[in-house]
Amino acid sequence: MNKAELIKEVEKVTCTKKEAVGAVNAVFVAILKALKKGGTVAIAGFGTFKVAKRAARTDATPRRVKKSRSNRRRFPSSRRARP
Repeated sequence: MNKAELIKEVEKVTCTKKEAVGAVNAVFVAILKALKKGGTVAIAGFGTFKVAKRAARTDATPRRVKKSRSNRRRFPSSRRARP
């Protein structure tokens, strides 16, 4: 499911497409704000979004570019997929 399909599903329970777009965007913005603050977002029955630290590493190209330590968003927290 992509963002447009999610908006169509939300639109079924709201009045207009504009409200559905606003609701979906509000959820994504709230999740991103929480992750930028270093927190985690746990949605019961769905999954957990979190930020994982990534160690510094050397690129495997012939130039051997050094990449600094960084953060990345991760989802889901569990290893097994749920139907």
